Amino acid sequence: MKHFRLALVRQKYRPDGGAERFVSRALEALEDQNLELNVITRQWQGEIKPDWKVHICDPWKLGRISRERGFANAARALWQRENFDLVQSHERIPGCDLFRAGDGVHRRWLEQRARILPNWKAKHLFKDRYHRYVMQAEQEMYSAPELKAVICNADMVKQEIIQQFGVPADKIRVIYNAIDNQKFYPVSEEQRIELRHQHSIPARATCMIYVGSGFERKGLDAAIKAIAPTVRHLLVVGKDKDEKRYRDLSQTLGCRDRVHFLGMQPNTLPFYQMADGLLLPTLYDPFPNVILEAMACGLPVITTPTCGGAEFITQGVNGFVCDALDINALQQAVMALPDNAVGSNAGLKAREKILDCTPQRLSSQLISLYQELVG
Repeated sequence: MKHFRLALVRQKYRPDGGAERFVSRALEALEDQNLELNVITRQWQGEIKPDWKVHICDPWKLGRISRERGFANAARALWQRENFDLVQSHERIPGCDLFRAGDGVHRRWLEQRARILPNWKAKHLFKDRYHRYVMQAEQEMYSAPELKAVICNADMVKQEIIQQFGVPADKIRVIYNAIDNQKFYPVSEEQRIELRHQHSIPARATCMIYVGSGFERKGLDAAIKAIAPTVRHLLVVGKDKDEKRYRDLSQTLGCRDRVHFLGMQPNTLPFYQMADGLLLPTLYDPFPNVILEAMACGLPVITTPTCGGAEFITQGVNGFVCDALDINALQQAVMALPDNAVGSNAGLKAREKILDCTPQRLSSQLISLYQELVG
């Protein structure tokens, strides 16, 4: 590939975010290519490799809309001035060459969110100025003449973009996230018992794990209700300012001693390795990395049809797909999973499914897309 200058646009770069992991994997994959990497961001947390050029765009802001609009305008002005060969945006900014739809389609998320709100609140959601701004920016970006291609991390999102914005199918590439299956792997029964002992989790219990911050969107409420009438335990990894409400819910439903709030964990691996299945009844999620991580650790997965990760689940083989609000179906799925994931067929099938989602494959898909767009 001839030397070319790539700009990646991400408002807030924090190393643990899903979009950021995609960016950093892309950057690592592209390091040995003949490529100048530029990152346009409002704030950068974490390490900067010596050969990355980081451009900080942090205009004055007053509230959410002015923050979004201010960053969009400043980022666009910068990339037009610098005249990069390719601008890949992870934010909804009209005028980019390539957009990665990591957050899916905003209207679809609002439609799912409206399902759990009282009627008056749901109506207000679509009138909210911030949400209207985001939907408008999205509309403008998809119809902008500069847009050459869109990357989705799930076919679900590709279909939504076609239906919502009329973007031609051949402009949209589905590139699944990568998972390092050497870093995320299943453990033996002995190792698992030892891990559980360290965290005071009963050695013989069947444990579901829920991983994610933003408990409302990711369906912790439904996860607690699904395990409440069973004997299963639930490991909750993640943080939320409303945690007390969920602790109270488990108390009310009589399962307080089986729901373990473990907080935010910088290293989630041992927690997957302690568990028997991932329970993620998320309202709307393009493709959370936690699904790939759990499957790599040999865990069957229960998730929802409004989660792109459902594309990796074969019903009853390596997990189950149930509506986010169907507590009865979720409860049945929880009970249908093997009591012990270690060595189970469902666990083996889960791991098998993700083995070709390698960082190498992701980078070769990206590089060929870049070559096509720059060529």
